[in-house]
Amino acid sequence: MVKLVAEETVPEIPLYQIDAFTRRAFAGNPAAVCPLDAWLPDETLQAIAAENNLSETAFFVAQGDRYELRWFTPAVEVDLCGHATLAAGFVVLERLAPHLGSVSFHTRSGELVVRRAEGGLLSIDLPARPPAPREVTDALAEALGKRPIAAFAARDLVALYESAEDVRALRPDMARVAALDTFAVGVTARGTGIDADFDFVSRFFAPAKGVPEDPVTGSLHSTLVPLWASRLGRARLRARQVSARGGELDCTLAGDRVLLAGGAVLVIEGRMRF
Repeated sequence: MVKLVAEETVPEIPLYQIDAFTRRAFAGNPAAVCPLDAWLPDETLQAIAAENNLSETAFFVAQGDRYELRWFTPAVEVDLCGHATLAAGFVVLERLAPHLGSVSFHTRSGELVVRRAEGGLLSIDLPARPPAPREVTDALAEALGKRPIAAFAARDLVALYESAEDVRALRPDMARVAALDTFAVGVTARGTGIDADFDFVSRFFAPAKGVPEDPVTGSLHSTLVPLWASRLGRARLRARQVSARGGELDCTLAGDRVLLAGGAVLVIEGRMRF
């Protein structure tokens, strides 16, 4: 005989799925957001992220007038995630506390603030991670399928290409990318061709962390914005991540901080039972 679990013994938590850095559903980068009353065991958080099977699931717990925030890929916890921070800010500002103009999150990367911005956008404030030049190795060129013209590194390894068309055409060998000695690999170029309205484009690959290609990556832009601000000689930039879903970011370098503004769209709202 099958023994049924009593209804009241099944844990439930709220679950929101937000498409970040876009103004329309089914574009940008989807993130799951789970507000919690108290922290669950790490293995439970990781299992929930694996179940959601999105590039990141964000969990937060209220602590007075701010929130503690953590991010998990389907495989690991990460130290910084921009799009899931934007998504968490959306949940607080649009669902939980719509009277607020901003929300502060305490994270492993310090205090991160999500603010309402012009035109119905949200802005996130991230630490800048300026990159240093690196050698273009054969291993990097073989992993990406085309030799870049330069390479840089902060948390992530960044490969620079001549054109947006080069970036769009890349078909990386994910096993080789995963074997590189880096958290992840970003690729970037000036906006050219159909991307000429943007200052730069990018893509992001993190197969070793459970994310073969991320649709739109805020944390990568904490490195790309200082890089391109230096190369172009200005602090305000427009960026497009040219993944299959695609996304757009208004970027500002403000000293040792990077400000990223973008849209956010709620696509799923419900409860997870486990």
